[in-house]
Amino acid sequence: MSDVSETFAAIAGEIGDCLGKVSVEEVEKALAEIGSAPRIFLAGAGRSALGIRGFAMRLMHLGGQAYVVGETTTPSISSKDLLLIGSGSGRTPSLLASAEKAKEIGAKVILITIDRNSPIAQLADVVVVIPAPSPKAAEGSTEASSIQSMGSLFEQSLFVLLDSCVLLMMRRLSISEEEMFDRHANLE
Repeated sequence: MSDVSETFAAIAGEIGDCLGKVSVEEVEKALAEIGSAPRIFLAGAGRSALGIRGFAMRLMHLGGQAYVVGETTTPSISSKDLLLIGSGSGRTPSLLASAEKAKEIGAKVILITIDRNSPIAQLADVVVVIPAPSPKAAEGSTEASSIQSMGSLFEQSLFVLLDSCVLLMMRRLSISEEEMFDRHANLE
């Protein structure tokens, strides 16, 4: 086996192991909140934001109203809405400010994070923990290790977790891929 093949296998194994430790109950709580919210606002920073943006797109493909925080066309959040944040550390200042504002207004907050005890987690209605290592996570918040640099395992696991949620929602709502594709951008 080549070094490249071994690296691919190791990373895929890390993602599988990491997601295997995510609480099914936490994910089900998050799915219930997502399913009951009329509008979903999504926020993340850095590489975590890439996974969050991908999930926002798929929520729109599912027929939902999804908005990425910070975009020029994002409306104001209301008490009926949901804010979903992806933050490994759970303490990014801009994301903490968004969570505080959402809670002040009365919106629900979901956090996907490494650190269950982070400042954003303390505000969140639902916390989904991805037990991945990161230099930004509080010391002792996870015992996991990775061959990958920095927060890569969290970011990859976040993306796969959210894509798994899309698949679950498709099945539970009986939404076909064809229906989703009908909502796909056509001004490309």
